[in-house]
Amino acid sequence: MILANPAALLLLLLIPPLLLLARRLRARPAIGFPEVGTLANLAPAPAARLRRLLPALRVLALIACVIALARPQWGLEMTKVYSKGIAIAMVVDVSSSMGALDLTIDEHESNRLDVVKETFRAFVEGGGTGLDGREGDLIGMVSFARYADSLNPLTLDHKALVALLDQLEIVNLPEEDGTAIGEAIILGVERLRRASGTSRVMILLTDGSNNAGDTDPVQAAQVAEALDIKIYTIGTGTRGTAMIPIRESDGREELRPTQVFIDEYTLEQVARLTGGRYFRATDGEALRSIYAEIDRLEEATHVAEHYQKYIDAFPALLALALTLLVAEATLANTRLRTVP
Repeated sequence: MILANPAALLLLLLIPPLLLLARRLRARPAIGFPEVGTLANLAPAPAARLRRLLPALRVLALIACVIALARPQWGLEMTKVYSKGIAIAMVVDVSSSMGALDLTIDEHESNRLDVVKETFRAFVEGGGTGLDGREGDLIGMVSFARYADSLNPLTLDHKALVALLDQLEIVNLPEEDGTAIGEAIILGVERLRRASGTSRVMILLTDGSNNAGDTDPVQAAQVAEALDIKIYTIGTGTRGTAMIPIRESDGREELRPTQVFIDEYTLEQVARLTGGRYFRATDGEALRSIYAEIDRLEEATHVAEHYQKYIDAFPALLALALTLLVAEATLANTRLRTVP
């Protein structure tokens, strides 16, 4: 048993002086007798003896109220959860160029974001994909285009994470388009820095170069390196040109061949500065093999978490106090009543 508010027990010290004050203030009615010697020799009735216990009921009620204020709690169970895991922040580019149809997965042509989502799901869940899955890892997700957005904090609830991943879409407003790699790294660092005591890793996936935001990617990587956060960078997409959906002024989309460029030099700098590695993914299978390589590189650390469930006992104590007060009032006005 523990007390959630043990300082409340100090109120017990006030009970004796309050009782003494109440006794002095209470008026004592009396009946006049010319001679009390005869009455003094009479044995007190049983009811008179029991009446002396009525103040004890009030004292017990006050004590029960004070203990209730201290909030005693009993532990229902102790559960120990042992997990092997690291903290991972997945940072995904969702700029318009991620809609380029130049990657394949399982022999089906897909845009870059869809391939990223499919392979990341396999990385998290494992299964029959050749990947072990990341059971026990704390995984969060950040998306970015012109602005970085934290989609999910670090969590062990991978089902919720994957459900959120399925909803991830490419930006469709020109004013939101861009590639703020530096801002995305900083936001990923902010999520990971609170995961103390575990290995912390960021997987940054982009198909372009930094052209938005006020933070330089290399400077952001220096912040990550100072906090012992390792960054793996992945450049996604083919070289040269790719068919990218372009939204017309009337709302229609048209596929156009567009020159694509990945700033591999900066991505290599970011990875090397933090102790990670840079990878180039030109198709879905290559991206899957990259995740497998990261799976092997990042050996899990042991983390033990303890959970204790408690139940509050103060409602029972308040019920006891109310019962005692009702009993005192009932007895004082019925069986143990005195006249006057």
